Amino acid sequence: MLAVMFIDLDHFKHVNDSRGHEVGDRLLQEVARRIRTTTREQDVVIRMGGDEFVVVMRNAADMHQIHQAARRINRELDQPISIDGHLLVTTASIGVSLYPRDGADISELLKHSDSAMYQAKEGGRNKFQMFRAEMTENLKKRVSLEADLRAAIKLNQFDVAYQPIIDLRNNRVVGMEALVRWLHPTDGMVGPDAFIEVAEDSGLIVPIGNFVLRHVIHDLCTWKQANLALVPISVNLAPAQLRQGDLANVLCKLLSVSGFGPDMLELELTERALFNAGSAPGKPHHDMIANLRDAGFRIAIDDLGTGYSSLSYLKRWRVDRLKIDRSFIRDLVNDPNDFAIVSAILAIARQMRIDVVAEGIEGYPQAQTLLKLGCRYGQGFLFAEPQLAEDCIAFLRSNNDESKNEPDLLADLLLTQRSAS
Repeated sequence: MLAVMFIDLDHFKHVNDSRGHEVGDRLLQEVARRIRTTTREQDVVIRMGGDEFVVVMRNAADMHQIHQAARRINRELDQPISIDGHLLVTTASIGVSLYPRDGADISELLKHSDSAMYQAKEGGRNKFQMFRAEMTENLKKRVSLEADLRAAIKLNQFDVAYQPIIDLRNNRVVGMEALVRWLHPTDGMVGPDAFIEVAEDSGLIVPIGNFVLRHVIHDLCTWKQANLALVPISVNLAPAQLRQGDLANVLCKLLSVSGFGPDMLELELTERALFNAGSAPGKPHHDMIANLRDAGFRIAIDDLGTGYSSLSYLKRWRVDRLKIDRSFIRDLVNDPNDFAIVSAILAIARQMRIDVVAEGIEGYPQAQTLLKLGCRYGQGFLFAEPQLAEDCIAFLRSNNDESKNEPDLLADLLLTQRSAS
């Protein structure tokens, strides 16, 4: 039996975008060395190009031996790699096809192992997946999705929805998060979960992200002309966008033309993006994120607890806000582990004077528990679903009403629930 393992590094593009291609090349050299150390002498290790490698495992004794070999590669590549004093973490997704079961020639085996690799990525990355016949159809769908995204960018099929960020103490809107929406010609309004991963892997996240930034500034201008009480807008920032020259100056110029300052934008990065964010090429001591912070932009860490969860970045970066991922809020009231995690995050943030937003609040008990734990800000369907710009006017106008004497949100919610019952 012969096995073909197709290996693709997870989020390698982020390393190139944030650290530069020289660091990326050295990382690939170390990855190649590590893969070689995990394989047998009779196996063939090939770099196909970019961040793709192939291992041809000759004379495999059985499936157990193949599984063990793939696991060894995953474990070895999961260990941090130090380059120029920076610890880089690059995991790998592996697809495996077998001869003669999955193909009669190397072309077919490569195609099928590639399909299995994409299934490993969709299954959470940093794992291996054996080829199954139905995977070919999934790969076709992924290729079709990328083609549709390219067309959507040209045809301007995107829009931006906004979800309010609420002060839990008084129910006032203190900010909004901008969320991209794809106005698909047949599927209707599609949320980012359906296409962001493909957009990042294909590099399309840059034009999509730039569209969101321009759209947000346009909407701010519209709301300003309507004499609405403006609040800062949180915008998700992909690592690839950090590589667009001097992003801080570009954003400041865009804002100043419209009469706004950097205080109107909060830039959100995931833990993984923040961990891998580094120096621009040719500027070894220049920290892109610190540059944005120095220019007056607030920096937030999104999906806290689902990425690296390394507390070192809280010390290294001047972070303004942490956003607790919805997965820890969903069962907060009933799960003691979620309660402990959220409590610890809030305690650390309080000592470091960092604001915290709890995402995914869907019920009154969650809001009540968060308030008791000292969480001041929240976001979720309990307050409002993401809405297009024209539908945001109502709650922005409510912020204009200074006669509101900071009502008690929880009391209002409880009264509403009792009335409904």
